[in-house]
Amino acid sequence: MAAAPAGVVVVSAAVPAGFRGLTASSFTSASLDPPLVLVCLEHLAQTRDAVAATGRFSVSVLERGQEFVAERFAGRAPMVDPTWREVPHDLGANGLPIVRGCVAWFECALRDLHRAGDHDVAVGEVTEAGRGPGEPLVLWDRAFWRLG
Repeated sequence: MAAAPAGVVVVSAAVPAGFRGLTASSFTSASLDPPLVLVCLEHLAQTRDAVAATGRFSVSVLERGQEFVAERFAGRAPMVDPTWREVPHDLGANGLPIVRGCVAWFECALRDLHRAGDHDVAVGEVTEAGRGPGEPLVLWDRAFWRLG
């Protein structure tokens, strides 16, 4: 799968103590009518549990200069705060974080959660979305790349 290029996103969800997030590269459109997206969440991740418990999540499509944000939510930046306090973000209409400077974002209501091996496939109905400037961050061959 390392040979298949993919966009890099951060999925955010709420927990009683604040917010959680994870980096994913398995995000895509599932339907235009109704507007549905899907994202794969590691089955043991706290973010997955928060999505399942609250029935909502947001997705920030990272900009090509946001490699550190991707690393941070992938758990490869261990010296940073595990909450969203150190991550520049704004709250969306659903009250969940959207990474500031991302190229696009989607606020979703959870429609389905399907077990798929060591991940769950979350299907969300898009309730709000937007687009920002810039080019997306791409994951290919286990490294981050930029377009152009």
